[in-house]
Amino acid sequence: MEGLEKTLREFNRLHGSEARARVLKAEEDEVIIEFEGSFCATCGLYDYFEDLKWEAMDFGLSLEPVEVLEAEEEWEHGRYVVRYRISQKFRP
Repeated sequence: MEGLEKTLREFNRLHGSEARARVLKAEEDEVIIEFEGSFCATCGLYDYFEDLKWEAMDFGLSLEPVEVLEAEEEWEHGRYVVRYRISQKFRP
C-alpha cells in the first residue's frame, strides 16, 4: 500500500493542475482509482490512466488499467473511476 500512496502522490504532483487521482478501494489484486479534474484537451484521456501505470513502476508496482467503471463529463471537468489490476511487484 505504501508504493501505491507514493505513486498517487507523484502522479498528483505532476498532473495535479489538470487531474487528481485518489484510491476509492484497494484489494490485494486490484485497486479502484478516481480521476477528477479539467484534463488537458490536447492529451488523450487514457494517457492519464496509463501515466499512473508508468508512475507505479518507479515505486515497484505493476498496475494495469482494466476498465473505466464510471465516466462523468461536464464542460471543462470530468470524473472517471478506473479499475486497475495489480499483477505483480517488481524492483525498478
